[in-house]
Amino acid sequence: MTRPRKLAIVTSHPIQYNAPAFRELASRGELEIRVFYEWEGPGGTSGDAEFGRRITWDIPLLEGYDHVVIPNVARQPGTDRFRGLENPSLVTAVNQWKPDAVLVYGWSFQSHVKLLRAMHGRIPVLFRGDSTLLDERGALRDFARSALLRCIYRHVDIALYAGTANRAYFAHYGLLDNQLLWAPHAVDNDRFSADSARSEAEAKAWRARLGIGERATVFLFAAKLVPRKDPRLLLRAFMDLRGPARNGGTHLVFVGDGELTADLKATARERADVHFLGFQNQSAMPVLYRIGDVTVLPSVAGETWGLAVNESMACGRPAIVSDKVGCAADLVKSSETGEVFAHSSLVGLRETLARFILLRDRTPVMGEAARALIAGWSIPAYCSAVEDAVASVTKTNSPERLARLPS
Repeated sequence: MTRPRKLAIVTSHPIQYNAPAFRELASRGELEIRVFYEWEGPGGTSGDAEFGRRITWDIPLLEGYDHVVIPNVARQPGTDRFRGLENPSLVTAVNQWKPDAVLVYGWSFQSHVKLLRAMHGRIPVLFRGDSTLLDERGALRDFARSALLRCIYRHVDIALYAGTANRAYFAHYGLLDNQLLWAPHAVDNDRFSADSARSEAEAKAWRARLGIGERATVFLFAAKLVPRKDPRLLLRAFMDLRGPARNGGTHLVFVGDGELTADLKATARERADVHFLGFQNQSAMPVLYRIGDVTVLPSVAGETWGLAVNESMACGRPAIVSDKVGCAADLVKSSETGEVFAHSSLVGLRETLARFILLRDRTPVMGEAARALIAGWSIPAYCSAVEDAVASVTKTNSPERLARLPS
């Protein structure tokens, strides 16, 4: 038997969404992977300016796969600036491992641009990003950005696109159809769906502690409380609900923290039907999503995908999202798995909330449809796409892959 192909994965720092995929790739044995991290944060924690605190996730991020941390010499290490990742030894470290292909997550760091240039034409380059055209604005800015991105993506052999909006982005910046391979944006569905009955019972008890009746409709916002995610619009729309839309009790639950926390609490004026649960760590989220009947993500910008939607759907909850949320085209099917409204539209969001309240008995049906849909957007599906991409650029096929290819 031939040896497994070696795949070097280059990414900024340990991220809770990526770790399950790296473990899965390592466990399948078709590829030998090594993850090259460029930053680990002080003490292994991730500082997040939008949360306004340091976050230590309570799920393992570095277990189950081979990884190294490349020294970062940036004066201000971080992922919020181009020069936040400066790793002079990265190219040498990747070359010394002698990979058959390299997978690079994102381009907007100094080290990544240097790596793409160094690898191009020598080792096949796979690329993972989830950018979209949803926030593009201004002809001059678009022209300059287009020139830069077309130059960068000329160094990429295959882009693993996350969904419809991301595919359109890659095509817009010059990648051809045969360079685009769907690799679904995914979370660890099993973690969110496991022991569903217990999680539902815990969520029901949590709702009771909050004073939420069993027949109430609960809208849940689970994200950073920052302007780009527009929780203020959601609060205003909720507070504007009137008449029949409020029958049976309606509640709004915010899970998260950020710069708008104090402003939102002041606006809510200690209303009994608006609840702030603060930042919650990863292990609590399978229960927290189930406190809500519907998850709402009203982002106005910068929401290239919206993995909270994946997580809530894995918990059997439909979603309301704005048209600026990258996953809308793929995951949110009108009257089936949720609804999409025009971003920044107070009336549009208020009317959407009202429809869910009036059709409350249909919400569980939509939740089951959401759960069924998101099953196809899984970590194993993502890993299969990565394996297929490596096979394509290295012209290899394992017996396992040949067995699963259509005859």
